[in-house]
Amino acid sequence: MSVKQLFDLNGKVALITGGTKGLGLQMAEALGEMGAKVFISARNAAEVDEVVAQLGQQGIEAGGSACDLGKPESDPVKSLVDAVEAKFGTIDILVNNAGTTWGQPAAEHSYEGWNKVMYLNVDACFLMAQEVARRFMIPRQSGKIINIASIAGFKGNRPNTGIHTVAYNTSKAAAINLTRALAGEWGPYNINVNAICPGYFPTKLSKGLEKVSEHIKQGTPLGRVGGEEDIKGLAVFFASEASRHVTGQAVAVDGGNSVV
Repeated sequence: MSVKQLFDLNGKVALITGGTKGLGLQMAEALGEMGAKVFISARNAAEVDEVVAQLGQQGIEAGGSACDLGKPESDPVKSLVDAVEAKFGTIDILVNNAGTTWGQPAAEHSYEGWNKVMYLNVDACFLMAQEVARRFMIPRQSGKIINIASIAGFKGNRPNTGIHTVAYNTSKAAAINLTRALAGEWGPYNINVNAICPGYFPTKLSKGLEKVSEHIKQGTPLGRVGGEEDIKGLAVFFASEASRHVTGQAVAVDGGNSVV
């Protein structure tokens, strides 16, 4: 198989949660450019429709559905997977990208905020993987699952920075080990499960970190923060046959920030 064939996603169906902006949109464009049919979800129906049209203009076959994965009472996981199956028939690639954060010092951190972050960043991630694997990947004996974690899952926060994200850091550490646990259990079904751990990217989720972006650059070996193309290559690698012998890994995309 040629290298081009290893990265080719023609005929594959990818579901990307939180796919209308930021890193989710980057990955939707990347997988679509490599030939995948792309289905995106987000809470805002108008944004979903707009991005589906935008992807179509780029020559990407796309679909989408408004879905709030943070509200389990409406059974959003099953509804979303049903919608993808109705549109494309199956799911070959799952990108668990939807997530949230809560900024509050640990001593005063609300339990409501803790639960909100842990549910969307961990519970919903597991439930999506479980539903997709059980319905499509295990019976077919193949699949690619990509969990979007964070370098925050490797560490705490430096003091005196004004960054208070104890729930977020904890949830992303859980997402990393969830990745490892699922990789171990589902490897015999030829399902690859890996995590991408972004550093600071100027997205809606990282709003509020702009004030420390220069400090982050100074502490990053490559001297820059994440840009609009910087997660695409790794997403394609993990989604494609190029990564067929890689599973259970958590790879930082942070300019080296997490190694110094």
